[in-house]
Amino acid sequence: MNSHLLLSSTRRIPAPRPMRPTTNFRAVRLSDAAAGVMTDFEHEHPVTVSEERRIDDALEDMISLGVRALLVVREGRVTGLITSYDIQGERPMQFLDGSTYTRHDEIPVRHIMTPWEQVPVLGWEAVSEASVGDVLEVFRETKATHLLVLETAADGSAFVRGLISRTRLERQLAGYA
Repeated sequence: MNSHLLLSSTRRIPAPRPMRPTTNFRAVRLSDAAAGVMTDFEHEHPVTVSEERRIDDALEDMISLGVRALLVVREGRVTGLITSYDIQGERPMQFLDGSTYTRHDEIPVRHIMTPWEQVPVLGWEAVSEASVGDVLEVFRETKATHLLVLETAADGSAFVRGLISRTRLERQLAGYA
């Protein structure tokens, strides 16, 4: 059980700058270092979306940028995560059933996103020492599609260091299949 990788934190994280991520991934083995399957924001800028952006527009952004998740921000702080699965799944219809909105294309991201407090988070120190197999086990235990990686600075503040995608990990593992 690798739940020791999970980290609970309610800290608000400064928003990263948007930029198209790299899409070429190398094949990995279960014994490889977990950091090799992480989109490292030290080298690639994450793509963000405002809580107020409409979910259909956010999905178009994901498609055009070749990503399946966006960090959600408000006033320069990460407030959650939204994935293509959230937008294309049941969440919008469930939301519409209990709201005054009438159409899918009217729904702001804030109503469909996974709030920060519910986003599965790993600590950078644990990820830097873990294997790909350890991360795969966390995905299986949590059923999450994405894991955020937090790093703690010397002053004790935390920031989003990276993101690990279940789909990307599975594709990288399939490279050796």
